[in-house]
This record gives sequence, C-alpha cells and structure tokens, in this order.
Amino acid sequence: MVENVCTASAAKASTGTKVKNGSKKVILALQHLIAMFGATVLVPMLTGLDPSVALFSAGVGTLIFHLCTEGKVPVFLGSSFAFIPVILTVKELYNGDLAYAQGGMIIAGLIYVIVSLFIKKIGVERIQKYLPPQVVGPMIVVIGLNLIPSAIDMASNNFLIAGITLLVALSINMFVKGFIKQLSILIAVVVGYIISYFAGAVDTSAVSQAAFFSIPNFRLPKFDIGAIAIIAPVVLAVFMEHIGDITTNGQVVGKNFIEDPGLNRTLLGDGLATIFAGIVGGPANTTYGENTGVLAITKNYDPSILRLAAVFAVALGFISKIGAFLTTIPKEVMGGISLMLFSMISLVGVQTIKNNKVKFNARNVIVMVSILALGLGSSIVEKKFGITIGIPINEDIKITGLSFAALVGVILNAILNRKGTAEN
Repeated sequence: MVENVCTASAAKASTGTKVKNGSKKVILALQHLIAMFGATVLVPMLTGLDPSVALFSAGVGTLIFHLCTEGKVPVFLGSSFAFIPVILTVKELYNGDLAYAQGGMIIAGLIYVIVSLFIKKIGVERIQKYLPPQVVGPMIVVIGLNLIPSAIDMASNNFLIAGITLLVALSINMFVKGFIKQLSILIAVVVGYIISYFAGAVDTSAVSQAAFFSIPNFRLPKFDIGAIAIIAPVVLAVFMEHIGDITTNGQVVGKNFIEDPGLNRTLLGDGLATIFAGIVGGPANTTYGENTGVLAITKNYDPSILRLAAVFAVALGFISKIGAFLTTIPKEVMGGISLMLFSMISLVGVQTIKNNKVKFNARNVIVMVSILALGLGSSIVEKKFGITIGIPINEDIKITGLSFAALVGVILNAILNRKGTAEN
C-alpha cells in the first residue's frame, strides 16, 4: 500500500534551475552539508545516540524523502530536536538502553505513514483550505524567530568573529553577482574559520585522533509498550511543525508543495525516514530550517543538490576524519551564519503576508497576533513564571510553541473566516 504512494523516481521532476556544472553542484552541496551538520550531530551528542549513525540515517532519510516526493521538494532531513526529552526519559527508565527509544521512534514514523495515507484518501484540498496566508505567514515568522536565540547563543562565544562572519556573508550577497554570490555562506564560514584558527579558537586535535574510516555503531531496535507510549505521541506535537516547514520551503521556492507533490507524500517521506533511522540506531528525522535558509539566500532550488548533500552525509558516517574536521568549526562562526539563515526564514513569512495581499481586518489580525503571541511568547512565560501554555498529551509530552500556536491559528481562522478567504 505504501509503495503505491511512493513510486515516482527522484529523477522525474525537480524545482528550480538545474546546476549542470558538476564542480559547482559539489560546492553547493557542501554548503548545505555544513549548514545542517552542527544541529544533526548535536542531537545524538545530547541523547547518547551515535553521531555517525545520525549522519548516515539523515543522508539516507533525505534520499527516501526525495523518492517519495518525486524529487520536487528541495529538503534536507536532519535529527529532530523534538524527540530529545522523550529519548532521555526512555534512556533513564530502561537503564540506558536506547534500543527501546528506537522502537518508539519506529512507531512514531509509522503513525506519520498512516496519517499520510489518510490524507491521500480524503484529499489534500481539504487540508489546504485551513492554511490560508494569514495562518501560514505568521507560522513561518515564528519558525525563524524561534531559531534566532540559538544562533545568538552560538555567536556569544565570540561576538567579534560571529559579526565578521555575518558581515562577509551579507557583503557577498549585497555586492557580488553570479555563482560566487550563491557561495556566500561557504565563503563566510571559511573566512570565519581562518580568523578563528589564527586567534587560537580552533582545536584540531579531534582530526588527528579520528580514524580515517570507521563503521558507525548500528544497533537494532527493541520494542516495549511503555517506551512506545512515551515516544510515539511526539508525532502529535510535530505534525503542525512539519506543515510549517514544508510550507516555508514552498514559499521560498515559489511552489505549493502541500498541493504538489502533496502533504501526503511529504509526511510519508518524513515517516519512512524516521522508521529507517529507528531501525539503524539514529534519531528521528525532520526537515531543517538551516537548509531552507540556504535556499532563501542562494536562490538556487535544485533538489539534486540536496540529494548530493545527502550522499555526502552518508559518506561522513564512515569517513571519520572529515566529520571530525567539521566539528572543529567554531560555534561563533556557525552562530554568525545562522543569524542570517534564520532571519531570512522570518522575512519569507512577512513576504507571504505581503505578496498574498492579506487584509488587516479584525478577524485576520486576531488570527495572526494569536499565532505570533503563542508561538513566541509561550517559552518566555514558561521561563519566567513556570507556566506551560499548551495541550498536555501525557506527563512527558505537551503540544506547545509553534505546534500549539499553529493549531490555535488554524482553528481560529476556521471559526472567524468561515468562507476561508484572506479578503474577509
């Protein structure tokens, strides 16, 4: 049944201008790889999973996603942060045996697959009418603004180097044309790295100590109803986040990926990728805002570049020295770049509202303000007052932040704008 949904070859279609020059494509793919690397290996480092397996499963998961989405969506899948708390909970309850967390993630991926088949049956059009620009625009703004604090935190290691890195990237984007402009992120990272190296902020000992070639620590899953009950419900919390990420990607590219190839296909790709990760011992996969930011800056949307980046990620799982070298990139360098990437995502949200000529009448303003206030303010309220704004699923899982804000926005808009138009 799944095979009927996921049959098209990744070569069948693509979005954006094809990059025919092989060397240019390799460089652009490396740029995407660098953008996603830090966050993808951070999740296994925090949970105890193997970083090499995470890279391998992210690469294979991305290729699975592209197969399921007909090669149309320029997306890279990396380690999902949403699963960190429940993985740690299972790790504690099962005496450090993360194989039980893998079993829970497989079931979570299976839920995604089931939901994708349900959406295929009822039709994507029914889902689309609940996602007008007054809902989608603020969702994208929230995604970008919620990521910016993590970029500032990384930059705080050395604001001067972070600032120089950011300035180089912005200068190239403003004053340079052609292919060099598309490499603004990679060039800025190289400049930031060189400055950091001579400033004594780079420790290369990990490179010399790493083996050139090693097999990732693959591990088979174990299943227990308790672990499944803890991990599987996370899907409910990240479903709206998936819609937001795919919508953001589409707004950047100028395509409606919810409609074509369809939300059912993107969910299927995400679900199958997460199932694969659970089988081999990696963290659950999700779409990455870092790579969407790269698309927004470079204006190159060729999905084959993302697939090449996925192949490089798979190779990194086995070539330890290269992976070790990438870990030596200082946080402040990645922080400076991330500030630009995440800001671009928020600007896409603003452009979505503007380009669709959303009317700022009372009903639309209520919808947009609610999404922004809940999406951006809930974490502040929790930190300051210890109050969690959201919907509890169980003791460990709550629908909060963007997921809760998006859900409220969709419901409010359905009530206030029953005709489903932005012009109401």
